[in-house]
Amino acid sequence: MAGLLIVALVAILQFANIPATDRPGMAVFDTYQRAAPRPYEDAAVRVIDIDEESIGRIGQWPWPRTEIAKLTDRLAEAGAAAIAFDIVFSEADRTSPEQIARQIGDSDRALATTLANLPSNDERLADSFALSPVVNGLFLVRDERNTELELPSGMAIFGSPPTEAPTGFRGTVQPLPILREASAGLGSLSIDKDVDGVVRKAPLLFLYGDQAVPALSVEALRVAQQAESTMIRTSDGSGETPGAAGAVVSVQAGQFTAPTTAQGELWLHYTDNVPGRTIPAWQILEGTGGSGDSVEGIEGQIVFVGASAVGLRDLVTTPLAGQVPGVMVHAQAAEQMILGEYLTRPDWARGLELLVVIVLGVALSVLLPKLGALPGAIVGLAGIGVIAAGSWAAFSSLGYLLDPTFPITVIVLVYGLQTLLGFYQEERQRSYIRNAFDRYLSPEMVRQIAANPDKLELGGEEREMTVLFCDIRGFSRISEQYEPQEVINFLTGFLTPMCDILLGHKGTVDKFIGDAILAFWNAPLDDPDQFKNGARAALAMNAALAELNQTMPTNNGQVWPDDVQIGIGLNAGLCCVGNMGSQQRLSYSLIGDTVNIASRFEGLTKQYGVAILIGSALADQLDGFALLELDRVKVVGRDAPDTIFALIGDETVAGCDKHQMLSEQHREFLSAYRSQKWADAKRFLTDNAASYETAGLGKLRQIMMARIAKLQKVPPPPTWDGVFQATEK
Repeated sequence: MAGLLIVALVAILQFANIPATDRPGMAVFDTYQRAAPRPYEDAAVRVIDIDEESIGRIGQWPWPRTEIAKLTDRLAEAGAAAIAFDIVFSEADRTSPEQIARQIGDSDRALATTLANLPSNDERLADSFALSPVVNGLFLVRDERNTELELPSGMAIFGSPPTEAPTGFRGTVQPLPILREASAGLGSLSIDKDVDGVVRKAPLLFLYGDQAVPALSVEALRVAQQAESTMIRTSDGSGETPGAAGAVVSVQAGQFTAPTTAQGELWLHYTDNVPGRTIPAWQILEGTGGSGDSVEGIEGQIVFVGASAVGLRDLVTTPLAGQVPGVMVHAQAAEQMILGEYLTRPDWARGLELLVVIVLGVALSVLLPKLGALPGAIVGLAGIGVIAAGSWAAFSSLGYLLDPTFPITVIVLVYGLQTLLGFYQEERQRSYIRNAFDRYLSPEMVRQIAANPDKLELGGEEREMTVLFCDIRGFSRISEQYEPQEVINFLTGFLTPMCDILLGHKGTVDKFIGDAILAFWNAPLDDPDQFKNGARAALAMNAALAELNQTMPTNNGQVWPDDVQIGIGLNAGLCCVGNMGSQQRLSYSLIGDTVNIASRFEGLTKQYGVAILIGSALADQLDGFALLELDRVKVVGRDAPDTIFALIGDETVAGCDKHQMLSEQHREFLSAYRSQKWADAKRFLTDNAASYETAGLGKLRQIMMARIAKLQKVPPPPTWDGVFQATEK
């Protein structure tokens, strides 16, 4: 029943056709196009491209209309069947003689008069258009402006008037009247993008009020064939089984008929970029489009003029590429109409997909509980393979767009739910194990052991890890003051929030050693942010202790000593981590020099009077944190020295003026100290005493003053490198 419920939900979602639910299917169709783009076949369509080089050679855009006229004349002389401009010449040419005359004005009246009497550039272009098979472009807009629209030719409608084509336009952006009247055709340049910004379909017609407006590609085909009109067939005038009245079925320009969606759109099957289809505009203007001084390859061609220059912003995204000139959409739509090669999504496609969802979903819902997980997975994968293969075959062989995503989704969801229910009982048994041992082992380790008992084997692995030691200062003194049960209650009140912080920062709590905590990061699970997680956990523990010192003494029944302090040592490096111990008893823990040094760093916090102390290996990984270099130290039991740092705060603290000032002052002190300039070092400590006290580093200043005094009495050798030998753990 649970599987059948999933089938019903998916079927309802598919039938409802909710916007954006088709996005996965569109992504699949895009993948198909990238895998099998339409093979290029010369369909007598060319694109004249106003590219970056053309802009560089001819000059910045917009070009004078005389240049456009020159381009048009050359294309017409070369025998172009139609010249379609993916450009709207909606404003007068600013370089026309009369425009220049207005700018000159009274400063040179004779010159202004002469210029004003010359023909305008727009008239020159209109003369060129009148002698050429030109199709002008216009835009349909949503706001009211230039509302009158007169087309050079009509659009005959067979059936009910189209109602699902793009509509809602209230105005137009048209060419200048003189240019519009001189042209043989007029088509819309608008290109509709899907919600994800990809152009998958080219509109072939638009509705402007009650008037049908052809797209540029359709009008170019009409003009090239010298046809009188364009024909639109809707569902009840197509001779096919009637669908919704007003749904567009096809658009015909001359002898070419293109099947469309109900909205009058043509599914585009793009080709890869083919150099021979595109000619830079500068080659036409300079007469080098072919060989010698002539323009070859244009005769009998439908020519689309558009721009790929980035600054002109006429670039769109297609399934094959992210930056394609918009004119290429019109050109490829015309190519497909000429070649008769289409992608279509048949009317019966959604019905077939819904039937597959129901049949497969019901069958799997019945069979999977009987088959089990592995055989069910094989059946499910086989079903997915058949659906995917069928969808691909329909695309590659027939040009049909059949969406496999809903059938595949129902298989995945039914299998997932049935498998989940099948494992429910086993998971309950595992849950019993976890509940029994969670209080003794790390919860993550319990989960892994329950899932994979092989992890109980002895062994370890080397990992780059971050290790934390935390210890309560003066715990022996605290233990003497209270009864054993009170000490346990105190430790519980302290360790519980500390462990919450460690686990909240993705740490693994290894063990408690009396009042001490050993934790680490990057095991058993990978943690790419282990260094920062460890630092943030240490800072949070210190902040939480300050709050506990305020709230716990007032908590009735809870023993809490005055002003509890902790020391935290952090270190990073290579460790061996895994199940260690004997054959009778295991412990998931870690060993290595990194662990020992972290313990020594925790011990040094008391000597230097800081809460959190880290080594250089970890400091190198904490870019942006508030760190203060303390000293160079050889810890007990180790010959190699290390530079130790106090972890003061996070990125916010690092950016404050006080910390930056203290860091600069302390660097100057360390420079003088390591250079054996004792007087300068003492002066830095004395002059900045207030800053050290404010930052809680008063004890650091005191021990460095005492150390300088000893070094002044017994100077170190000239080769001294500033390393201090620690004598206590």
